[in-house]
Amino acid sequence: MQDLLVRDVMTPNPVCLPPSATLTQAAEAMRAQHIGDVIVTRGTELAGIITDRDIVVRAIAMGLDPTRSTLSEIATSRAICLTPEQSASDAVSLMREHALRRLPVCTEGNQVVGVVSLGDLATERDPASALSDISAAPPNN
Repeated sequence: MQDLLVRDVMTPNPVCLPPSATLTQAAEAMRAQHIGDVIVTRGTELAGIITDRDIVVRAIAMGLDPTRSTLSEIATSRAICLTPEQSASDAVSLMREHALRRLPVCTEGNQVVGVVSLGDLATERDPASALSDISAAPPNN
C-alpha cells in the first residue's frame, strides 16, 4: 500500500490567530473548536504555533496574565512544518524526532493550509489502535 500524503490526513483550515491575540483569545478559540492548538499567523503566513499546554506551562505557571499576554510572548516561533505533498511517514518521523504532537502544514510560500496531529495520523494509519479510538471520540471536557 502506498503511503498516504499529509494532505490526506491533515485537518484543513486550522484555527489561526495573529501574534497580537491574547492567550485568553487562544484558549477561547480552542474551547469553542474542541482543539488543543492554534496556529499563529502574520496574514496567511506561519509565525508559530501555541498549544493548550504552552498556555499552562509557559504562561499561567509563570504568573503571566492571560488577558494581557500575547501569543507572540509564548508561542513556538520556529515551528517545524510540512507541505501537503510530503508523506504521512515524514510527519511521523518529524514528530518522533522532535517529540511533537502537532505540525502545521504550509505551502512552499509559507501559507498555512492545515495542521496534522498525532491523532490524525493514528486514525488514518492504525484505525484499530487505542490512540485512534481516543482521537476519533467526541470531546468530553
